[in-house]
Amino acid sequence: MAGVVDHMAFHGWPAEALEFYEGLEADNSRTYWTAHKHIYDRDVRGPMVELLTELEPEFGEGKIFRPNRDVRFSADKSPYKTTIAATLDRGGYVQLSADGLAAGSGIYMMDADQLSRYRHAVDDDETGDELRALVDELIKQDVEVTAREYLKTAPRGYAKDHPRVELLRHKGIIAWRHWPAEAWLGTSAAKDTVVEFLRLARPLNDWLAEYVA
Repeated sequence: MAGVVDHMAFHGWPAEALEFYEGLEADNSRTYWTAHKHIYDRDVRGPMVELLTELEPEFGEGKIFRPNRDVRFSADKSPYKTTIAATLDRGGYVQLSADGLAAGSGIYMMDADQLSRYRHAVDDDETGDELRALVDELIKQDVEVTAREYLKTAPRGYAKDHPRVELLRHKGIIAWRHWPAEAWLGTSAAKDTVVEFLRLARPLNDWLAEYVA
């Protein structure tokens, strides 16, 4: 049994995983995918499954996005995503591509009800200042705090000189960090790096869970 457990342990992504995505970026075709699918299964998806299994006790079940792109409403008809990505039930996102490893946590794009609750919480001095402090701490730790969309000015009904206007302009809010492709991605240090990030981002995730989600 010990041998089985060791085999399933996460040891990072081998160089072949990044090479797979380099090739897919150059030839995003069914022909390339079919010829290299065994590499995807073994060197890309396999390690992601192992990582998610090890993260589950602390961060919840992981779910891997399907590799096929939805091209119905896109001008880009490339059939395959050039990343593998997964979400975690208790908050978190992990992504690997030819460019390296990335992780995120938060709400990338809020729906109307979430956005209303978010703005109300940011407007409130107590909860708004709490969020401001969380964001400042993340930035000090070299974590980017961003969103998919921002308003150019304060939303309707809020003063343009609001003390937290930059947060009010967000239409989502996430903590995000990217690490370039380096040799340590092929070791268990990749898991340690993701865990460290998710723990840093947890206070933001908790704030969103309490006041927004």
